[in-house]
Amino acid sequence: MELSSGNRAARAVPVVAAVLPAGGSGERLGGATPKQFCALQGRPLVSYTVRAMERVGWISNIIVVVSPENIETMKSIVEKYGHKRVTVVQGGVTRHRSIFNGLKVLAENEFSNCLLQKPEVVIIHDAVRPFVEEDILSKVVMAAREHGAAGSIRPLVSTVIACAADGSLDHSLERARYRASEMPQAFLFDVIYEAYKQCTDYDLDYGTECLHLALKYCKTNAKLVEGTADLWKVTYKRDLYAAESIIKDNLSQEVCVITNVKDAVAQVVFLLCESLKSQIKVEALSTSVSKNDSHLQNIFSQQCYNFVYVNDETCAFQETQQLVDMLEKSNIPLLNPVVLILVHLNISENSFSIGMEELTRIKKFAREVKMKNILLYGLLIQYK
Repeated sequence: MELSSGNRAARAVPVVAAVLPAGGSGERLGGATPKQFCALQGRPLVSYTVRAMERVGWISNIIVVVSPENIETMKSIVEKYGHKRVTVVQGGVTRHRSIFNGLKVLAENEFSNCLLQKPEVVIIHDAVRPFVEEDILSKVVMAAREHGAAGSIRPLVSTVIACAADGSLDHSLERARYRASEMPQAFLFDVIYEAYKQCTDYDLDYGTECLHLALKYCKTNAKLVEGTADLWKVTYKRDLYAAESIIKDNLSQEVCVITNVKDAVAQVVFLLCESLKSQIKVEALSTSVSKNDSHLQNIFSQQCYNFVYVNDETCAFQETQQLVDMLEKSNIPLLNPVVLILVHLNISENSFSIGMEELTRIKKFAREVKMKNILLYGLLIQYK
């Protein structure tokens, strides 16, 4: 069975946790701030990666491992951006020692009075790879369940050569036979934890490849899964600029259409969604805002910034206020402006079913919420 957030039958889906090593110093990036804490669109890079994991409903716990001096910084990020299921753990002096610390917390089932469930499968993913999607996470987890270990790979972009002692070319590798090892990787928890327990100090201090440890110490040969182009790692300053550009682009590429209309005008909503789908990604949701729907809350957690609320009620001002309140509480407007378009389908015989007093209230409300980084627009459509 394929894992997905929309199909989470408890008996079928394994317990899965994620460990995000985030203890790097960012030497190659340059500057005083480690790259995982550099701000992109006003938000730390590590927060985007945590959010990517949070979007996946079947990941039970997210362990973020940071250097001792950054523990409070990471905890403040978790609190500020409302991250859930996150435990901040002190890392070691190397990447492998930090990952080992994260695994120990899961093995002990408890950390700082917080109960953690030992997972069947654990995902290991770099905190500076923010664009990981649920599809590749699902693929490596399912492959790990079958093979004991799995890792995503990508084709090599450049030919790899070996240099002789005098600096001349020794030989080159046949590029078609080799792949770049990427993240995420996934393991049966007992396999990778046992590998780390047996690991030599040399491997803990100088090694970088988790799949190699599973093979060396547990004789577990990983299944390699072809990854997508968005698995790249933020390493240099230019990568920060590229990541920010992708984030800006993603903000304008998704819209959530919320509807609460009668069957008589449902066709209009359907046509609106179909028209939008040719341009951007559309998430359609039929619900009453007043019910505080869990699906709507899930949309907020995924950080959509564009909303169209379609209604055919004589007065939808109250529900509009409720929707704005929900957006505020989600903390989404803290990062970037949220666009909310209120579409009123007028099905009455009168040319305008909304009076001037109502329009004045909406305009005043729009000016107020603009101060909260929510841009409210109105559209009245006469439907016969």
